[in-house]
Amino acid sequence: MAASRTEPEVRTTAGALRGTREAGLAVFRGVPFAAPPVGVFRFREPGPVRPWDGVRPALAYGPPPPQSGVLGASGQGGDDWLTLNVWTPDTDAALPVMVWIPGGGYAMGHSGLPEYDAGHLASTGTVVVTINYRLGVEGFARIDGAPANRGLLDQVAALEWVRDNVGAFGGDPDRVTVFGQSAGGGSVAALLAMPRAAGLFHRAVAQSVPGTFFSPELAADLAAAFAAEAGVPPTVSGMAEVEPELLAAAGDAVFAKMDRWASITHRPIPFAPVVDGDVLPATPWQALAGGGARDVVLVAGHTRDEHRLFSLIDGTLGQVTREQAETALRVLAPGLGYREAFPAASDEEVYELVNADWLFRMPSVRLAEAQVAGGGRAHLFELAWDAPGMGGVLGACHGLDVPLVFGNLAGGQTSMLIGEPSPEGVALSAEMRGSWTGFAAHGDPGWPPFTPGERLTRVFDTTSTVVPYPEETSRSLWCDHDFSALPLR
Repeated sequence: MAASRTEPEVRTTAGALRGTREAGLAVFRGVPFAAPPVGVFRFREPGPVRPWDGVRPALAYGPPPPQSGVLGASGQGGDDWLTLNVWTPDTDAALPVMVWIPGGGYAMGHSGLPEYDAGHLASTGTVVVTINYRLGVEGFARIDGAPANRGLLDQVAALEWVRDNVGAFGGDPDRVTVFGQSAGGGSVAALLAMPRAAGLFHRAVAQSVPGTFFSPELAADLAAAFAAEAGVPPTVSGMAEVEPELLAAAGDAVFAKMDRWASITHRPIPFAPVVDGDVLPATPWQALAGGGARDVVLVAGHTRDEHRLFSLIDGTLGQVTREQAETALRVLAPGLGYREAFPAASDEEVYELVNADWLFRMPSVRLAEAQVAGGGRAHLFELAWDAPGMGGVLGACHGLDVPLVFGNLAGGQTSMLIGEPSPEGVALSAEMRGSWTGFAAHGDPGWPPFTPGERLTRVFDTTSTVVPYPEETSRSLWCDHDFSALPLR
């Protein structure tokens, strides 16, 4: 269906949509890609979208999924949580497609946040899709009688929608790149290991991949705690008695008093993908090393100071004690020898290093290593720009790559990390955005592939360079760690 100059219209497999025209782009928001996961679809695999008659307005973001109250969004505004949004420069073209998976600890976040506005990315000649998926208990708790990893299955359903419909928006279904950061990066890694996602995307960008994937035993024990908090058994029938918002609150309550799950208590981390043997047969590192995604080209990387933001949030920034540093070493990296490897590091520096390495930095670099070991191609990056936001105390912290990649330097929560946009920040954002969109278009981010010998890495900074992996001391400490599914202890 031809698009008018003011109100672009397209036809999908479920019906016609009318979007808006913004800065030369056609934008469609709140597009359903699966049935609302309530009623008979609650705790089930995503169901098909019900077709509609006439032209459906696609003018506003869909409601966020029920989630942690930390974000202040709990599914208000309806139960049509499984929606996506599309920005396109030309509905009659065949452009590369980028599909964004938001982060948020698998517990919070949604595609309608202002930092994920894709206008800048799409203006480079790319169709950009941002998606929602079930979070927390609804999406990731291991519930007896329910499929595991329902949030990941939602992501697969969104990618199937892209395959079947993105051509109507001017996208090429044979040039689809998934990209995500934090839990979104972990989701990208999981999708690389999932048979159900095979063939749905051709390139992947995994930013700050968390190393936390749960064993079924650990996930079941956590689910039992969620259910006990809600006063019901950890079964589909039991959990279904609790309204989604109240179930999210139960998850928050467990999050606040986690005390018996070893390393994930230390952080704490109540939700993660489950290596269940079916939806997710193996961890991403195992799957990639076995050649499971060798046909997908991968970009993976992390920020230099991944943990600095969490130190600020936890109130430990500048106040880490010797005891806190030793506890982190004992729980997260027993026997790895951080004190000997970093003899000049202070207690706070050791604390930040081991937390960053365990949760984000080493899982990200090991994902690239696994991809190469399995016969695939990978490109590695590190973001090292000392952002001036928050008084400059956060360095290149977790989440800094999000505003730089999207180009939203003055809007959204993550823009606070940058502060007042500077010429250096604007230039770095344009550089990273160009690398990501160039990779989506041609499979080349602009720097050489990672190899076990040279380990060449793009270091993004005010003056970016390509050098051997700069965190080699940490990498050598973790070189024998397999990032297997976390057990119940």
